[in-house]
Amino acid sequence: MIKQYLQVAKPGIIFGNLISVIGGFLLAAKGSIDYSLFFSTLVGVSLVVASGCVFNNVIDRDIDKKMERTKNRVLVRGLISVKVSLVYASVLGIAGFALLYLAANPLAMWLAVMGFIVYVGVYSLYMKRHSVYGTLIGSLSGAAPPVIGYCAVSNQFDAGALILLLIFSLWQMPHSYAIAIFRFKDYQAANIPVLPVVRGISVAKHHITLYIIAFMVATLMLSLGGYAGYKYLAVAAAVSVWWLGMALSGYKNANDDKVWARKLFIFSIVAITSLSIMMSVDFMTPSADILLTRLN
Repeated sequence: MIKQYLQVAKPGIIFGNLISVIGGFLLAAKGSIDYSLFFSTLVGVSLVVASGCVFNNVIDRDIDKKMERTKNRVLVRGLISVKVSLVYASVLGIAGFALLYLAANPLAMWLAVMGFIVYVGVYSLYMKRHSVYGTLIGSLSGAAPPVIGYCAVSNQFDAGALILLLIFSLWQMPHSYAIAIFRFKDYQAANIPVLPVVRGISVAKHHITLYIIAFMVATLMLSLGGYAGYKYLAVAAAVSVWWLGMALSGYKNANDDKVWARKLFIFSIVAITSLSIMMSVDFMTPSADILLTRLN
Protein backbone atom coordinates (compact mmCIF):
# COMPACT_ATOMS: atom_id res chain seq x y z
CA MET A 1 0.00 0.00 0.00
CA ILE A 2 2.84 2.38 0.79
CA LYS A 3 4.26 1.80 -2.69
CA GLN A 4 0.86 2.56 -4.23
CA TYR A 5 0.50 5.79 -2.29
CA LEU A 6 3.96 6.82 -3.45
CA GLN A 7 3.20 5.93 -7.08
CA VAL A 8 0.01 7.99 -7.19
CA ALA A 9 2.00 11.02 -5.99
CA LYS A 10 4.42 10.60 -8.95
CA PRO A 11 7.84 10.71 -7.18
CA GLY A 12 9.66 11.23 -10.49
CA ILE A 13 7.83 14.49 -11.09
CA ILE A 14 8.44 15.57 -7.50
CA PHE A 15 12.19 14.93 -7.87
CA GLY A 16 12.35 16.84 -11.15
CA ASN A 17 10.63 19.83 -9.57
CA LEU A 18 12.95 19.76 -6.56
CA ILE A 19 15.96 20.27 -8.83
CA SER A 20 14.43 23.49 -10.13
CA VAL A 21 13.42 24.58 -6.60
CA ILE A 22 17.03 24.18 -5.48
CA GLY A 23 18.22 26.21 -8.48
CA GLY A 24 15.86 29.09 -7.71
CA PHE A 25 16.56 29.00 -3.97
CA LEU A 26 20.36 29.00 -4.26
CA LEU A 27 20.28 31.66 -6.97
CA ALA A 28 18.49 34.00 -4.57
CA ALA A 29 20.53 32.91 -1.53
CA LYS A 30 23.80 33.94 -3.22
CA GLY A 31 25.88 31.65 -1.02
CA SER A 32 24.20 32.58 2.26
CA ILE A 33 22.04 29.53 2.90
CA ASP A 34 19.46 29.28 5.68
CA TYR A 35 19.31 25.48 5.88
CA SER A 36 16.12 25.42 7.90
CA LEU A 37 14.39 27.54 5.27
CA PHE A 38 15.99 25.48 2.50
CA PHE A 39 14.70 22.12 3.71
CA SER A 40 11.31 23.53 4.69
CA THR A 41 10.89 24.95 1.20
CA LEU A 42 11.86 21.65 -0.42
CA VAL A 43 9.42 19.69 1.73
CA GLY A 44 6.65 22.26 1.29
CA VAL A 45 6.94 22.30 -2.50
CA SER A 46 7.21 18.49 -2.57
CA LEU A 47 3.93 18.15 -0.66
CA VAL A 48 2.12 20.62 -2.94
CA VAL A 49 3.43 18.95 -6.10
CA ALA A 50 2.48 15.53 -4.72
CA SER A 51 -1.02 16.83 -3.95
CA GLY A 52 -1.41 18.16 -7.49
CA CYS A 53 -0.25 14.85 -8.94
CA VAL A 54 -2.76 12.85 -6.88
CA PHE A 55 -5.60 15.17 -7.90
CA ASN A 56 -4.44 14.85 -11.51
CA ASN A 57 -4.52 11.06 -11.24
CA VAL A 58 -8.09 11.23 -9.97
CA ILE A 59 -9.20 13.59 -12.74
CA ASP A 60 -7.41 11.70 -15.53
CA ARG A 61 -8.33 8.15 -14.57
CA ASP A 62 -10.82 7.88 -17.46
CA ILE A 63 -8.29 8.90 -20.13
CA ASP A 64 -5.36 7.14 -18.45
CA LYS A 65 -6.94 3.76 -19.18
CA LYS A 66 -6.90 4.58 -22.90
CA MET A 67 -3.16 5.32 -23.02
CA GLU A 68 -0.55 2.59 -23.15
CA ARG A 69 1.89 4.30 -20.76
CA THR A 70 -0.77 5.10 -18.14
CA LYS A 71 -3.20 2.18 -18.32
CA ASN A 72 -1.62 0.48 -15.29
CA ARG A 73 -1.70 3.46 -12.95
CA VAL A 74 -2.93 2.88 -9.42
CA LEU A 75 -6.31 4.58 -9.80
CA VAL A 76 -7.00 3.01 -13.20
CA ARG A 77 -6.56 -0.41 -11.62
CA GLY A 78 -8.69 0.59 -8.62
CA LEU A 79 -5.95 -0.16 -6.07
CA ILE A 80 -6.84 3.01 -4.15
CA SER A 81 -10.37 4.41 -4.04
CA VAL A 82 -11.21 7.84 -5.40
CA LYS A 83 -12.51 8.98 -2.00
CA VAL A 84 -9.30 7.99 -0.21
CA SER A 85 -7.22 9.60 -2.97
CA LEU A 86 -9.09 12.90 -2.61
CA VAL A 87 -8.51 12.91 1.16
CA TYR A 88 -4.85 11.98 0.63
CA ALA A 89 -4.37 14.78 -1.93
CA SER A 90 -6.09 17.34 0.29
CA VAL A 91 -3.95 16.48 3.32
CA LEU A 92 -0.77 16.71 1.25
CA GLY A 93 -1.77 20.08 -0.20
CA ILE A 94 -2.85 21.66 3.07
CA ALA A 95 0.36 20.49 4.79
CA GLY A 96 2.49 21.89 1.95
CA PHE A 97 0.77 25.28 1.89
CA ALA A 98 0.93 25.58 5.68
CA LEU A 99 4.64 24.72 5.76
CA LEU A 100 5.49 27.29 3.07
CA TYR A 101 3.45 29.94 4.88
CA LEU A 102 4.93 29.27 8.32
CA ALA A 103 8.53 28.35 7.45
CA ALA A 104 9.08 30.54 4.36
CA ASN A 105 6.73 33.46 3.73
CA PRO A 106 3.19 34.21 2.49
CA LEU A 107 4.48 35.05 -1.02
CA ALA A 108 5.97 31.57 -1.43
CA MET A 109 2.70 30.03 -0.28
CA TRP A 110 0.54 32.12 -2.61
CA LEU A 111 2.78 31.30 -5.56
CA ALA A 112 2.28 27.63 -4.69
CA VAL A 113 -1.48 28.17 -4.44
CA MET A 114 -1.59 29.85 -7.85
CA GLY A 115 0.52 27.12 -9.45
CA PHE A 116 -1.71 24.48 -7.88
CA ILE A 117 -4.93 26.15 -9.06
CA VAL A 118 -3.60 26.51 -12.60
CA TYR A 119 -2.47 22.87 -12.74
CA VAL A 120 -5.44 21.19 -11.08
CA GLY A 121 -8.30 23.62 -11.65
CA VAL A 122 -7.52 25.13 -15.05
CA TYR A 123 -5.27 22.63 -16.83
CA SER A 124 -6.33 19.20 -15.53
CA LEU A 125 -10.06 19.87 -15.21
CA TYR A 126 -10.57 21.74 -18.47
CA MET A 127 -7.76 22.91 -20.75
CA LYS A 128 -6.04 19.54 -21.17
CA ARG A 129 -9.20 18.01 -22.61
CA HIS A 130 -10.64 20.94 -24.54
CA SER A 131 -7.94 23.22 -25.91
CA VAL A 132 -4.75 23.01 -27.92
CA TYR A 133 -3.46 25.76 -25.60
CA GLY A 134 -3.61 23.44 -22.60
CA THR A 135 0.14 22.84 -22.76
CA LEU A 136 0.82 26.58 -22.61
CA ILE A 137 -1.40 27.03 -19.55
CA GLY A 138 0.11 23.99 -17.88
CA SER A 139 3.61 25.36 -18.43
CA LEU A 140 2.85 28.23 -16.04
CA SER A 141 2.19 25.85 -13.17
CA GLY A 142 5.24 23.81 -14.08
CA ALA A 143 7.39 26.94 -13.81
CA ALA A 144 6.14 27.75 -10.29
CA PRO A 145 8.60 25.59 -8.23
CA PRO A 146 11.83 27.48 -9.08
CA VAL A 147 10.03 30.79 -8.55
CA ILE A 148 8.79 29.58 -5.16
CA GLY A 149 12.35 28.59 -4.24
CA TYR A 150 13.63 32.00 -5.29
CA CYS A 151 10.90 33.96 -3.50
CA ALA A 152 11.24 31.87 -0.34
CA VAL A 153 14.61 33.61 0.03
CA SER A 154 13.98 37.02 -1.53
CA ASN A 155 10.41 37.47 -0.24
CA GLN A 156 9.67 39.57 -3.33
CA PHE A 157 8.67 38.91 -6.92
CA ASP A 158 11.40 40.86 -8.73
CA ALA A 159 12.93 40.70 -12.20
CA GLY A 160 14.91 37.60 -11.23
CA ALA A 161 11.70 35.75 -10.33
CA LEU A 162 10.09 36.86 -13.60
CA ILE A 163 13.06 35.63 -15.64
CA LEU A 164 12.90 32.25 -13.89
CA LEU A 165 9.19 32.05 -14.70
CA LEU A 166 9.95 32.75 -18.36
CA ILE A 167 12.83 30.27 -18.57
CA PHE A 168 10.94 27.35 -17.09
CA SER A 169 7.65 28.12 -18.86
CA LEU A 170 9.32 28.34 -22.26
CA TRP A 171 11.36 25.20 -21.57
CA GLN A 172 8.25 23.14 -20.94
CA MET A 173 6.72 23.82 -24.35
CA PRO A 174 9.26 21.95 -26.55
CA HIS A 175 9.69 19.42 -23.74
CA SER A 176 5.94 18.68 -23.71
CA TYR A 177 5.53 18.76 -27.49
CA ALA A 178 8.37 16.24 -27.82
CA ILE A 179 6.51 13.89 -25.46
CA ALA A 180 3.32 14.36 -27.48
CA ILE A 181 5.16 13.43 -30.69
CA PHE A 182 6.79 10.21 -29.50
CA ARG A 183 3.60 9.32 -27.58
CA PHE A 184 1.42 10.46 -30.48
CA LYS A 185 -0.80 7.36 -30.57
CA ASP A 186 -1.49 7.56 -26.84
CA TYR A 187 -2.69 11.17 -27.05
CA GLN A 188 -4.69 10.37 -30.16
CA ALA A 189 -6.37 7.38 -28.49
CA ALA A 190 -7.30 9.47 -25.45
CA ASN A 191 -8.50 12.34 -27.68
CA ILE A 192 -6.24 14.87 -25.94
CA PRO A 193 -5.95 17.98 -28.17
CA VAL A 194 -2.19 18.54 -28.00
CA LEU A 195 -0.63 20.51 -30.85
CA PRO A 196 0.98 17.57 -32.73
CA VAL A 197 -2.36 15.72 -32.79
CA VAL A 198 -4.56 18.71 -33.67
CA ARG A 199 -2.35 20.55 -36.15
CA GLY A 200 0.21 17.95 -37.16
CA ILE A 201 3.79 17.11 -36.30
CA SER A 202 5.25 19.51 -38.89
CA VAL A 203 3.49 22.47 -37.24
CA ALA A 204 4.64 21.23 -33.82
CA LYS A 205 8.23 21.23 -35.09
CA HIS A 206 7.94 24.92 -36.02
CA HIS A 207 6.61 25.72 -32.56
CA ILE A 208 9.36 23.70 -30.90
CA THR A 209 12.01 25.67 -32.80
CA LEU A 210 10.47 29.04 -31.92
CA TYR A 211 10.07 28.16 -28.25
CA ILE A 212 13.69 27.00 -28.00
CA ILE A 213 14.86 30.31 -29.51
CA ALA A 214 12.72 32.18 -26.96
CA PHE A 215 14.10 29.92 -24.22
CA MET A 216 17.62 30.79 -25.35
CA VAL A 217 16.94 34.51 -24.99
CA ALA A 218 15.33 34.04 -21.57
CA THR A 219 18.26 32.01 -20.21
CA LEU A 220 20.72 34.70 -21.26
CA MET A 221 18.65 37.36 -19.49
CA LEU A 222 19.57 35.85 -16.14
CA SER A 223 23.22 36.81 -16.70
CA LEU A 224 22.53 40.06 -18.53
CA GLY A 225 20.26 41.09 -15.65
CA GLY A 226 23.07 40.55 -13.15
CA TYR A 227 21.64 37.48 -11.43
CA ALA A 228 24.01 34.79 -12.73
CA GLY A 229 27.66 34.79 -13.77
CA TYR A 230 29.60 34.09 -16.94
CA LYS A 231 30.01 30.37 -16.30
CA TYR A 232 26.24 30.05 -16.19
CA LEU A 233 26.05 32.18 -19.33
CA ALA A 234 28.47 29.90 -21.19
CA VAL A 235 26.58 26.75 -20.20
CA ALA A 236 23.21 28.33 -21.00
CA ALA A 237 24.40 29.40 -24.45
CA ALA A 238 25.95 26.01 -25.22
CA VAL A 239 22.90 24.07 -24.03
CA SER A 240 20.48 26.29 -25.94
CA VAL A 241 22.46 26.14 -29.20
CA TRP A 242 22.78 22.36 -28.95
CA TRP A 243 19.06 21.95 -28.21
CA LEU A 244 18.19 24.23 -31.13
CA GLY A 245 20.44 22.18 -33.41
CA MET A 246 18.63 19.01 -32.35
CA ALA A 247 15.28 20.67 -33.05
CA LEU A 248 16.37 21.77 -36.53
CA SER A 249 17.61 18.26 -37.32
CA GLY A 250 13.99 17.13 -37.07
CA TYR A 251 13.25 18.78 -40.40
CA LYS A 252 15.73 16.49 -42.17
CA ASN A 253 14.55 13.17 -40.78
CA ALA A 254 10.77 13.28 -41.10
CA ASN A 255 10.59 9.48 -41.21
CA ASP A 256 12.09 9.14 -37.73
CA ASP A 257 9.95 11.65 -35.85
CA LYS A 258 9.42 9.34 -32.89
CA VAL A 259 13.15 8.70 -32.40
CA TRP A 260 13.97 12.38 -32.92
CA ALA A 261 11.31 13.53 -30.44
CA ARG A 262 12.50 11.10 -27.77
CA LYS A 263 16.07 12.38 -28.10
CA LEU A 264 14.82 15.98 -27.95
CA PHE A 265 12.84 15.13 -24.81
CA ILE A 266 15.83 13.48 -23.11
CA PHE A 267 18.08 16.42 -23.90
CA SER A 268 15.47 18.85 -22.56
CA ILE A 269 15.91 17.22 -19.13
CA VAL A 270 19.69 17.47 -19.44
CA ALA A 271 19.35 21.13 -20.44
CA ILE A 272 17.13 22.26 -17.56
CA THR A 273 19.11 20.24 -15.02
CA SER A 274 22.35 21.84 -16.23
CA LEU A 275 20.87 25.32 -15.94
CA SER A 276 19.48 24.62 -12.47
CA ILE A 277 22.91 23.44 -11.30
CA MET A 278 24.73 26.39 -12.85
CA MET A 279 22.41 29.03 -11.39
CA SER A 280 22.93 27.33 -8.03
CA VAL A 281 26.71 27.69 -8.11
CA ASP A 282 27.35 30.68 -10.40
CA PHE A 283 25.14 33.36 -8.87
CA MET A 284 26.14 37.02 -8.86
CA THR A 285 26.83 38.66 -5.50
CA PRO A 286 26.40 42.41 -4.91
CA SER A 287 29.53 44.48 -5.51
CA ALA A 288 31.39 46.19 -2.67
CA ASP A 289 29.93 49.58 -3.67
CA ILE A 290 26.38 48.26 -3.51
CA LEU A 291 27.05 46.66 -0.12
CA LEU A 292 28.44 49.89 1.26
CA THR A 293 25.41 51.78 -0.05
CA ARG A 294 23.07 49.33 1.68
CA LEU A 295 25.02 49.60 4.94
CA ASN A 296 24.86 53.40 4.84
